Amino acid sequence: MQSRRVMADGSPRIEIAAGAGFVALADVLARADGLPSDASSWPHDMIGMLAAPDPVRARLVAIASELSAEVTPISPSQPLLPFAPRSFRDFMLYERHAVDAARGFARRFLPRIAPVARAYEAVTGRDFPAFRPRPLWYRQPIYYMGNHLAFVGDGAPIALPRYTRALDYELELGFVLARPLLDATPAVAEAAIGGFLVVNDFSARDVQLAEMRSGFGPQKAKHFVNAMSALVVSADEVLPRWRELRGWVRINNTLVAEPATAGPHWTLGEALAHVSRGERLHPGELFATGTLPGGSGIERGRLLEPGDTIEIGIHGIGSITNRIVDDGRGQS
Repeated sequence: MQSRRVMADGSPRIEIAAGAGFVALADVLARADGLPSDASSWPHDMIGMLAAPDPVRARLVAIASELSAEVTPISPSQPLLPFAPRSFRDFMLYERHAVDAARGFARRFLPRIAPVARAYEAVTGRDFPAFRPRPLWYRQPIYYMGNHLAFVGDGAPIALPRYTRALDYELELGFVLARPLLDATPAVAEAAIGGFLVVNDFSARDVQLAEMRSGFGPQKAKHFVNAMSALVVSADEVLPRWRELRGWVRINNTLVAEPATAGPHWTLGEALAHVSRGERLHPGELFATGTLPGGSGIERGRLLEPGDTIEIGIHGIGSITNRIVDDGRGQS
């Protein structure tokens, strides 16, 4: 099931995909019977709908398909975030991204290290050891807590913060919990995922290196803005193939990368189970895989500038397009 939240006729509503368009969930529910007791809240509660049993959602999709032949959905006047995240944790599941991003940092910000690393890799045919993740990364899933209040949607302008001139994009697969977790097994944790979406984890790369070396992790480098796609795809459609997805990155309508979700070091269930150790997780908490290999500008040597339009997406999930604008205040 694909769903979205839009502003239509002056009020927000949730719609589900049907045929070539979308149908209001309220209209679908009006024709359904035998629904769970909380179904009356679903037209305004994306997470509650995603928590419904698979057969119930399948019935909603069938009814929506019938309605699509009878009802012309109202064009939304304003796109909205599909839900308001209760928190945001971002993993780093891909070793290839970690290595290639570290190499990109060296090229741009560490001119004395870059030639040494380049010579080592040319002679040995192996990655420069300092570019590899630290040992803890291989023992447990690593993540940072982001700013869940800083999310914007598809089409929103992204203001370049005045403290950076090295803005980067990061294409990631996002997933949201629909059920609570505590001390979960990987299987139980994976079953708690309600849906998938696309996340752009914007980063200020010229600020990030010093913050990471502080021992406290990213701060101003990450917390100013993130973006999420308008569409959410239910977990049952994605979990069986989440490591087989392919994406794209376009800058100013030019294709610059086609990252894929293959090759994570940890499964989503393992990652969530680790987070839930001694920590209660709640429906509506948002997570992301971390950048897909090749899915950031630091890896490719092309960061963002004011006036750029960045489009990222994952086939079968969704896309996000944002234009970079300068806040006009300069650096401070």
